[in-house]
Amino acid sequence: MSSEFAGETLSKKVFKVENITIRLETKKDYRETENMVREAFWDIYKPGCDEHLILHKLRKVPEFIEELDFVACDANENNRIVGNIVYSGAKIINSQDQEYTVLCLGPLSVLPRYQGRGIGSLLVNRSLQKAKFLDYKAVILFGDPDYYHRFGFENAKKYNITTAQGENSDAFMALELYDNSLDGIQGRFIENPVFQVESEELESFEKEFPDKEKDGTDTQK
Repeated sequence: MSSEFAGETLSKKVFKVENITIRLETKKDYRETENMVREAFWDIYKPGCDEHLILHKLRKVPEFIEELDFVACDANENNRIVGNIVYSGAKIINSQDQEYTVLCLGPLSVLPRYQGRGIGSLLVNRSLQKAKFLDYKAVILFGDPDYYHRFGFENAKKYNITTAQGENSDAFMALELYDNSLDGIQGRFIENPVFQVESEELESFEKEFPDKEKDGTDTQK
């Protein structure tokens, strides 16, 4: 199978696992994907979720990378969207106020009943491959270290990169997309402001979706 990349030929395994196909998202997919993301994150980190709103907002900013917006579809269920991964442009700013462009990964979502089948890994590997082809230097994210270490992500402190607040944690990770691509790049990581969600805008956005009961316990860490 020929890939969408000029000069490359990729294994079919990159695209399909158990009737799951990976493809670029289109605008007509947007609401279906947002609803899927809502289902995937509901009551995971707090009552309800806001990741579907973050995705909705991300698509409207110039930093959103359409070429890295992939969905996973189940051929056995009329190509229903069961997973999604997106990236946005972000910055690392050093002590001299020099700025460097990197990618921010997320949200990454897979419907609960499809989790554990390798669909998330397909989305990550496929999109990282494309990010390399597009000549991006590195990817930064906040996520589960046990999950993302398998793709080569390491604690960002290894590269002297901190959060915007100058902090580090196990969940704050970086990946060089080619050898030594972060050499000479260090400082504070600045993600797009759309990742900050106000309760009022979330409440308004939620009215566009079916009612869904929230867990009364806030489990956000």
